[in-house]
Amino acid sequence: MKDLYDIIGVSKDASEGEIKKAYRKLALKYHPDRNPDNSDAERNFKEAAEAYAVLSDGQKRSRYDQFGHAGVGMGDAGGPGGFSGGGVHMSMDDIFSQFGDIFGGSPFESFFGSSGRRQSRSRGSDIRIKLRLSFEEIAHGIEKKIKIRRSVVAPGAEFMTCPTCQGQGQVSTVQNTILGHMRSTSVCPHCEGVGKRIGNRPAGAGPDGMIRKEETIKIKVPPGVEEGNYMTVNGQGNEDIIGNPGDLIVMFNEEIHEYFIRDSENVLLEVHISYPTAVLGGKIEIPTVDGKAELKIPAGIQSGQVLRMKGKGFPRLRSKSNGDQLVKIQVQTPGKYSRKTKKIIEELNNSLDPIKKPFSKLEL
Repeated sequence: MKDLYDIIGVSKDASEGEIKKAYRKLALKYHPDRNPDNSDAERNFKEAAEAYAVLSDGQKRSRYDQFGHAGVGMGDAGGPGGFSGGGVHMSMDDIFSQFGDIFGGSPFESFFGSSGRRQSRSRGSDIRIKLRLSFEEIAHGIEKKIKIRRSVVAPGAEFMTCPTCQGQGQVSTVQNTILGHMRSTSVCPHCEGVGKRIGNRPAGAGPDGMIRKEETIKIKVPPGVEEGNYMTVNGQGNEDIIGNPGDLIVMFNEEIHEYFIRDSENVLLEVHISYPTAVLGGKIEIPTVDGKAELKIPAGIQSGQVLRMKGKGFPRLRSKSNGDQLVKIQVQTPGKYSRKTKKIIEELNNSLDPIKKPFSKLEL
């Protein structure tokens, strides 16, 4: 993913004021009113807002400085099929509502007529759900059926032009200031920027003319997603009264595995072997996220040593390569044994050379 400081265009030691000033400049440049029907500008506008949402928050900024994107819930960058990494998903309405100090109550709002916020209301709200995935599903990718309930316009509902704003979605006010009369605009409080209000409401519909509808949709989860990554399914969110839907945001959660621990694209596993296997070496069968595989144990391996199985980890997003499986070896010492076994061990101990360096400094 892009560095958040690079997106805003400031250095990592920039002050809060410098960050806000740089973001305001980008917001002016890519504002929807200055760039109508420009998808690139809209993407840059949202990208800058997401970066500002982190860097303007002291705690989030500190976590980002220490741990990067993962520290603030952002995974890998977006990929095909509407997949995007990270825990931040901001709609236009999110941006205008959260950053009122940037967009509202100022000459900035008057300059743009606040229509950017009105335009953000011309679609329904997003729906966010969580989807739990097993390690095996993450390793191979999977197609899932999901049931959702979303608001849609009720059949037979009729709408009329909002009498407050006359269908404009915004209202104007004039204020007397020391500079003279200043006109500003804001979202219509009665239609919330849509320009229409419910007229005829069919039986079973809510006060806004909407009903709740259950639907089943299919999504294709790509291999290698991580906890906190999300997928955007366009047009599967709630509708507004015009019938324009928001999006469905599917957040991924990882199920806890019986054996494995995940470390990015790598898999960690601890394996216990017998003392004879540690001394003589051999081959053992162990689990992987892709099934079972054979692991070669070198003779004389020490307890705590880690063996690497190349390519046995999770797939890397937008790549044909895989991570590795790291296997930590623990030599199991028998607690009970027969007299015969004890005699054999004693004979073995007598035949071995004494330990040359029995003591070492403990690393803390």
